[in-house]
Amino acid sequence: MSINKKILLAEDDMNLGKVLTTYLEAKGYSVKHATNGESAYELFCTSDLDICIVDVMMPLKDGFTLAKEIRKMDKQIPIIFLTAKSLPQDMVYGLSIGGDDYITKPFSMEVLLARLEALIRRTYGTEEGDLQPIQLGSIIFNVAHQSLLINGEEKKLTTRETELLMMLIQKKNDVLDRGYALKKIWGDDSYYNARSMDVYITKLRKLFAPDPKVQIINVHGIGFKLVM
Repeated sequence: MSINKKILLAEDDMNLGKVLTTYLEAKGYSVKHATNGESAYELFCTSDLDICIVDVMMPLKDGFTLAKEIRKMDKQIPIIFLTAKSLPQDMVYGLSIGGDDYITKPFSMEVLLARLEALIRRTYGTEEGDLQPIQLGSIIFNVAHQSLLINGEEKKLTTRETELLMMLIQKKNDVLDRGYALKKIWGDDSYYNARSMDVYITKLRKLFAPDPKVQIINVHGIGFKLVM
């Protein structure tokens, strides 16, 4: 079920973190473990991740604060809270700020795995075929095949162009922060990587030129916006 999914595990308890990492990796997941909220946020900004498992009570930055910062950058990625805070108002707050699930300690590994896989099914589907084509004006974006269908002609995209377009779609009619996109796709926001991204943006603009209703515009000093 993991389909090579990558997990951010933010858990300050070293023993529990190691146990969870070992268990999830045995189930086929790739896990990046952070022991405080600040290092977890840095991992989130610099790694390609599919799901976040976040402890609420962590040093340097608590899990609720971390989740709010993640949600500012990514509206889609699933977030599961792990916490000893079992009061109903804590659960309601965690879900209200963007959490997708809330598991109280102590918990069963099997329950965590079941909820993790349910979230992945809802968010990403279970097979490549579940990545449905996306209609962008008159142009069809085939995510699974990394291509655009433009006036009946297929135009292939690179993996990074596909990732960049997906991020723009997730932030449709909102601003995609330039630095965030660079860190998520390239790993850092160096000058050379920034120039590469500009090249990809230019190429995507040319590909969408046949449909003037779909535009990728610059937001000066901030980033880019897909407008439809």
